[in-house]
Amino acid sequence: MKFLRGEVSKPEIRVQRWRGGSHPTHQAISTQLQKEGITPYTWTQGPNFRFPLRSQGYDKVLYVVEGTLEVILPDSDQRIVLRPGDRLELPRAARHAAIVGRAGVKCIEGERRTPLS
Repeated sequence: MKFLRGEVSKPEIRVQRWRGGSHPTHQAISTQLQKEGITPYTWTQGPNFRFPLRSQGYDKVLYVVEGTLEVILPDSDQRIVLRPGDRLELPRAARHAAIVGRAGVKCIEGERRTPLS
């Protein structure tokens, strides 16, 4: 990868899709995040809710536990649908919005204290 003089590499948005039989449990995901030094918290949202465009001042790691969440990334013109077991890593200041699926959603997320590489 080449960089122009003065150009700074930006951390990338990462999606890790769950592959396998039944998706990981709430407890398994929480344990995994804690092993990574992340203090997880759980949130739920009812069907079809729309989260407005936002960004955070920290690196975020998010897993979908139940339902679906469509994440909209306007700066890269992408839409990503997350399903149970899928993991999303958003670097600090990444602009994103989201739309909850028809059945609602339950997620676990937390702040990564070490920068995404």
